[in-house]
Amino acid sequence: MNESTKSAPSKHIAQNAELTETSTGKETRQPLRLAVLGATGSIGRQTLDLVAAHPERFELVTMSVNSRTDEALKAVSKFHPQTLAVCDEHAARGIRDIMKRDFGSTELVTGSDAMTEIATRDDVDMVVTATVGYSGLLPTVAAIKKDKDIALANKETLVVAGDLISELLKTSRTRIYPVDSEHSAIAQCLEGEERDNVHRLIITASGGPFRTLTAKELEQVTAADALRHPNWSMGAKITIDSATMMNKAFEIIEAHHLFGIAPDKINAIVHPQSIIHSMVEFKDGAIKAQLGIPDMHLPIAYALGMHHRIAGASGYLTFEQMHNLTFEQPDTERFPCLTFANTALIRKGNTACIINAANEVAVDAFLHGRIRFTDIFDVVAHTLENIDYESSPRLEDYIETNTLSRRKAEEYINKYKVIN
Repeated sequence: MNESTKSAPSKHIAQNAELTETSTGKETRQPLRLAVLGATGSIGRQTLDLVAAHPERFELVTMSVNSRTDEALKAVSKFHPQTLAVCDEHAARGIRDIMKRDFGSTELVTGSDAMTEIATRDDVDMVVTATVGYSGLLPTVAAIKKDKDIALANKETLVVAGDLISELLKTSRTRIYPVDSEHSAIAQCLEGEERDNVHRLIITASGGPFRTLTAKELEQVTAADALRHPNWSMGAKITIDSATMMNKAFEIIEAHHLFGIAPDKINAIVHPQSIIHSMVEFKDGAIKAQLGIPDMHLPIAYALGMHHRIAGASGYLTFEQMHNLTFEQPDTERFPCLTFANTALIRKGNTACIINAANEVAVDAFLHGRIRFTDIFDVVAHTLENIDYESSPRLEDYIETNTLSRRKAEEYINKYKVIN
């Protein structure tokens, strides 16, 4: 990881949000020019909330969607970005005439490379990677090569190719600002601290909707059950990952790459109230924790503000909400997906890429009623055992691993796991 992600980011924030003097002699901040990838997803929509609330600080230059063109058109009407990228070609065809007629000043770009195209525009200062899954990797790599700052909500980028991203950052001026509430909390706790004084990172997990169910009961849960998260409003894929605790495995991997902390010094703890978003324990025994209501506007604002705080980003926490904070050790017998973090960080190479690809296929199959909740772990484990290990993958190796892993996971589901 480059020096700007290891040290306090506040030393490096002036480059893209420059201060200029007005005629009155007072300093004003030029709006930070944003590219929002995945603008109609949960994180994307909340990012646009902040852009709308703070037009003096942020300008939406460009945005991408996959296929939610109705929502995209509403955003174009409101923010007038210079470019709209629609990755799904069929969906793009459906709005091409509307864009020409009603929004002629906004260029429409389409196709599988559309996100990469808008992430590397010269007039973009920061790329907000709010997409879900492997799709965030290639545009993030391209943005780093163009020295764009990144508000990183797409944890899979570092899960799939953390070592590659770290190498790229060594020769880039890019600064990464984590958006995940857990990693934002850790970044806040590390402000002003020497990394050598860190004893361990403690990543909190809500435990999801099935925290109290038995192993037998988990075999019967449905996608509708899994999507009812007790604390957070998230997209379907992330909500399922939270239920299996795969999300927490990914967050441990991401934390290792973001903060340079050894894997054995990163622990997960179940905290059902989701008030403490994560903690850092130091060598002298002190623990710092970041607390707040379960609301992603705060970590998004902290990232977009480049670790400056934005007033009113989120609601305020009351003492009544803090009167009964509890913690539990995670149960890897019932939620074995958590163990994939250790597997990935010990084996390294393309291991996490395999795990992520298989998990994306398995989660989609579960959401469509093709496999059981408890089959998700089996699909990932089987795929991991049957894809060749690559110790030092290059970008093209990650791409190939992703393709082969998805194919293997799909074959396994079709042959052994489909519910009759």
